[in-house]
Amino acid sequence: MKTINTHVNGILNRQVLVLNQNYHPLLICTARRAISLAYLGKVEIIEKYRETVHSPSIAMPLPSVVKLDRFIHVKESSIVLSRRNILKRDRHQCQYCERRSVPMTLDHIIPKERKGPDSWENLVCCCHTCNRTKGNRTPEQAGMKLMRSPKKPTRIHYIRQFVKREQSSWRPYLYMEPMRTGALA
Repeated sequence: MKTINTHVNGILNRQVLVLNQNYHPLLICTARRAISLAYLGKVEIIEKYRETVHSPSIAMPLPSVVKLDRFIHVKESSIVLSRRNILKRDRHQCQYCERRSVPMTLDHIIPKERKGPDSWENLVCCCHTCNRTKGNRTPEQAGMKLMRSPKKPTRIHYIRQFVKREQSSWRPYLYMEPMRTGALA
């Protein structure tokens, strides 16, 4: 009995992409929450996982992508500036030498001692070797080049990091691949 409950809880905690009425990605919720919203008629199930969930009275496909039945006006929420989010934005890859399989730190492009701010545009993922090489200089002074200019991620960029193999149906809604014909019909 315990393994069945663990399996059911695992399924109900699966991630579901929530779209606004205009199909713009809003957030990620649990399947448990998405099922409740679908049962109440507040969302339409657009994409589903292979599994079906059952109650004593109904059976429902496990939602993967749901769309709200009403348009919600949402202020563009800020993604918190944190070490973890900088590392995610840069895909745990040194922005100078492109290495991935080493411990990472954060580097201030304009060093703090030179009034470089803690901001999305001034912090990058950096390996310890490149951090020591660059030291308290700008990349130009150290003769180093950034892979790309750092930017503040958008909500869509933030949600993209949650896409796993079982969430491949999310990809068109996050502009990661073209929409399938008839997907919005």
